[in-house]
Amino acid sequence: MRLETLQKTIEDKPGVLLYFSGENCNVCHALRPKFKEAFETHFPLVEQIYLDVQEHPEIAAHFQVFSVPTMIVYLGGREFAREGRAVSLSRLVEKLQRPYEMMIS
Repeated sequence: MRLETLQKTIEDKPGVLLYFSGENCNVCHALRPKFKEAFETHFPLVEQIYLDVQEHPEIAAHFQVFSVPTMIVYLGGREFAREGRAVSLSRLVEKLQRPYEMMIS
């Protein structure tokens, strides 16, 4: 994935979840299926993009990702939420519910 392609996706899609992970991050691998399921259930129009920071260090640097896991949610091309380390999926879903519904209505 190229940075330019990623930025175009963020601009063009109604919502994007960037999920930054690392190869040796057990927490990242445990959380990923939970995020995938929650976003497919609650936010089906949000495109999910998984990025390994070792494979894409320039993208991680551009988005100022210094630890994994880090999740960044864009709605309407703007960063709306950023979660890292101690992530509460339920709190993130609750935070996104209303703006997502307003965006798609």
